[in-house]
Amino acid sequence: MSVVFLTGAGISTAAGIPDFRGPEGVWTRDPEAELTSTLSWYLRDENVRRKAWLMRAEAAVWDKDPTPAHHAIADFAAHNDVGAVITQNVDGLHQAAGSDSARVLEVHGSARSWRCEDCAATGPMGEAVARVHAGEQDPRCPACGGIIRATTILFEEALDSTVIDAAHAAASSCDVMVAVGTGLGVYPVAGLFPLAARHGARTIIVNAESTLFDEMADEVIGGDLQESLPVLLDSLARSS
Repeated sequence: MSVVFLTGAGISTAAGIPDFRGPEGVWTRDPEAELTSTLSWYLRDENVRRKAWLMRAEAAVWDKDPTPAHHAIADFAAHNDVGAVITQNVDGLHQAAGSDSARVLEVHGSARSWRCEDCAATGPMGEAVARVHAGEQDPRCPACGGIIRATTILFEEALDSTVIDAAHAAASSCDVMVAVGTGLGVYPVAGLFPLAARHGARTIIVNAESTLFDEMADEVIGGDLQESLPVLLDSLARSS
């Protein structure tokens, strides 16, 4: 039995990482914050970059610990067939919990590293943010002086076709798809759930709020996913 996980912001909120679109999300509370994730604004407006760096410094995703749900997925994968962990998150907590990095598909990239827009330089995000704490409001590339940014996919940028193709292949071939902590409202990732269903997979949603695909799913589990997901995965492991 091959299982594919599809995870969203809800799996990481217990780690202290806020979501963006939820009722208390970053963009909900401060619509202008969305500009920090828009490529054209980020490149042309120094004030937007400064705000982005302050937000990165406050979020400090590289210092966060994986949640019980992240560990539950990693532990399940260590003893069962997991085709992929497809995540909309950029926090790297699946890998930090022990999930095989080769099977974690980060659809929106990673916030744990930076890259330069002008050259091939890159490095750990923690090092760049340390410069912000030291007084640099808009740190530049140490190699060429160019604009640096997180290795995430910003608005106006195309998703990585290699990652998307791998996600489609995993969704098309799995026996079970488990969507965790996502409202399944952001495409193209949301489309992977009905794709798996069309190919005969058993579909399960584990999420505190209702989603657009609840009626389609074979099983919907509400409540605290940090408690319910380990129970579900224990059941799946026994039935495999």
